[in-house]
Amino acid sequence: MSAPSAPTSITPRSQWLALAVVATSLLMVVLDGSIVTVAMPAIQNDLRFTPTGLGWVVNSYLIAFGSLLLLSGRLGDLVGRKRMFLSGTAVFTAASLLAGVATSPAALITARFLQGIGSAMASAVGLGILVTLFTEPGQRARAIAVFSFTGAAGASIGQVLGGVLTDALNWHWIFFINLPFGLAVLGLALPVLPSDRGLGLKAGADALGALLVTAGLMLGISTIVKAEEYGWTSARTLGLGALAAVLLAAFLARQATARTPLMPLRIFRSRSVSGANLVQMLMVAALFSFQILVAFYLQRVLGYDATRTGLAMLPAAGIIGAVSLGVSARLNARFGERRVLLTGIALLIGVLGLLARVPVHADYVSDLLPVMLLAAGFGLALPALTTLGMSGAGEADSGLASGLFNTTQQIGMALGVAVLSTLAASRTDNLLTHGSSRAEALTGGYHLAFAVGAGLLVAAFVVAAVVLRGPRQQTRTTTTRTPDVTGLTAV
Repeated sequence: MSAPSAPTSITPRSQWLALAVVATSLLMVVLDGSIVTVAMPAIQNDLRFTPTGLGWVVNSYLIAFGSLLLLSGRLGDLVGRKRMFLSGTAVFTAASLLAGVATSPAALITARFLQGIGSAMASAVGLGILVTLFTEPGQRARAIAVFSFTGAAGASIGQVLGGVLTDALNWHWIFFINLPFGLAVLGLALPVLPSDRGLGLKAGADALGALLVTAGLMLGISTIVKAEEYGWTSARTLGLGALAAVLLAAFLARQATARTPLMPLRIFRSRSVSGANLVQMLMVAALFSFQILVAFYLQRVLGYDATRTGLAMLPAAGIIGAVSLGVSARLNARFGERRVLLTGIALLIGVLGLLARVPVHADYVSDLLPVMLLAAGFGLALPALTTLGMSGAGEADSGLASGLFNTTQQIGMALGVAVLSTLAASRTDNLLTHGSSRAEALTGGYHLAFAVGAGLLVAAFVVAAVVLRGPRQQTRTTTTRTPDVTGLTAV
């Protein structure tokens, strides 16, 4: 197998310009996701979506995005990460225009599916670009901190921006806002991002493997997001879930025997890669309850409108930014990513623990503001986890590792949406049948979801404590071992 071409020489100034381009692309994608959730009622009223059909505005995007991340990441390694990033950004920007001018449910759902494809292509290689650009540990830590902050803060900003755009203009503008972002990213990425030829398609031209993993992930994610509607024990859910599992198992078997595998299984020999992806899946599933259910609680129980809800969650974005940009890199350098990650998860357990006891008639300052401030755990956990998840990937597999990391994030999100929403709804219905008021029943449902989320975070803490090692530990451990020729450290 030929080695990938090295990126063209790049100056320190160009490194940070490249980071700005990749972070802006991430911001565009995250803003789009959070803006859409706020504008859903307006979209339903204008395009006359049925309640069931409305869910596909989100599901069509999530299915395309989650199922194509792994494939897109590997293709980035094969054909060049810059080429994949530019193509994905172009597809996403064009699809945003189509979504903005949509006049029917079918047109909007199709445009959202295309947005998901473009997002997967661009997002899958973003981290891969960064880890090949920033090779010095301190610089890489700062770059990943900026990247992580962009994603975390973008969700909160999107909730505010979505409410403002929808109320002041109309829902079409939540998609039109992507156009200047997309064009700016394309214009800057061409001269700023280093060119790379990639390994070549012959190094991983496994068409059958690509078909199996894409079909398996698409079917699996679709089954998860529809489980709340059909029931977890329904014949449809169990049957399609089993079929998805068979397709993914066939994909893994294929990768173990294929001459040019799409996903070389050597990537899982790295404890940092395998452990970080498992921790992330548990964390993201749990923290859906913070990102989404807190907004539902503010609106449905406390009566906040969309704009006030976004403003109420801004302190969380502020503290996440202050921690991730201001101190996370220094803490990682001094204490190691593993310890910082464990501290961040502990704070997040406190977040969901407090939310599991939030009253029906909550006071924002005394009951909710402490929760928003404890969200500093995001600013500690996300950069540390991202560094650990990418630390086992070398030049040849950085796109694959990036795509895998993003894929487990989307699977965790889908599981969080499906499982925690179902538990909250079931608990709410049970309380309503026993005479509770609607506000009390909703709060009780959210309490259960928050408690289960806290349990998932405890599991993530245990996995991180037992499985993960910091990059420096791995270096010490492997000094007496023969390094993997692909750039992945087997630990």
